[in-house]
Amino acid sequence: MLQEFLFSKIHRATVTDANLNYVGSITVDEDLMDAAKIKEWQKVDILDINNGERFQTYVIKGSRNSGCICLNGAAARKVQPGDKVIIISYACLEPKEIENHIPTIVMVDENNKITNLH
Repeated sequence: MLQEFLFSKIHRATVTDANLNYVGSITVDEDLMDAAKIKEWQKVDILDINNGERFQTYVIKGSRNSGCICLNGAAARKVQPGDKVIIISYACLEPKEIENHIPTIVMVDENNKITNLH
């Protein structure tokens, strides 16, 4: 039986843009994606610390070292530039994988630069 666990998160990222006229998704700086082991097109949860919104979308690559965190399409209505968000990915694990599983936590500063990775 598979069980769903936290795989990784980008903690307290700052929303840099909200683009209502895009098809959908969240654009994330590719450096942050790599650090959090998040793949393009992967489903993620977005938790907005400022307003309490929680929703799902998928990730598309943003330019490396840009600090980009842009909510697109309908999700743009749920955030404001400057909001702090947590971007969460999950993994379905077999019981034998659970015991040794350690999620990846990416801490960032107000410019979405990595300050701590564990």
